[in-house]
Amino acid sequence: MSSIDTRHLNRDSLFLTAEIRLDSANELSRVKVRNLSDGGMMAEGLLMLSRGDRVVVELRNIRPVRGTVAWVQGNRMGIAFEEDIDSKAARAQPVQSESEAPRYARLVGKFAQYGNGLRKI
Repeated sequence: MSSIDTRHLNRDSLFLTAEIRLDSANELSRVKVRNLSDGGMMAEGLLMLSRGDRVVVELRNIRPVRGTVAWVQGNRMGIAFEEDIDSKAARAQPVQSESEAPRYARLVGKFAQYGNGLRKI
């Protein structure tokens, strides 16, 4: 974490989820992302983190990014990223192949054997 104050960076209020884990652990915890900028984020979740903890954050459409907990207040925390990210990419809808059905519409289990035998209406 640098000593440069990055709170002046543009950030958006939004509702995303992210996965966070301590740098030294494997267990992921889901948090709500309350605001996000290229240099950090404010998250809300039931994590027991302390100021200075090193974490890894996984946001959609972005590679995992390392960061440091800058502050904790109740169930909210501020995380300063070690490297800037493209926060617009995290807000973008995930790209989906036209040839692949959405996850909720895919056939699973014994129904998968029927493949794409369903007709379009």
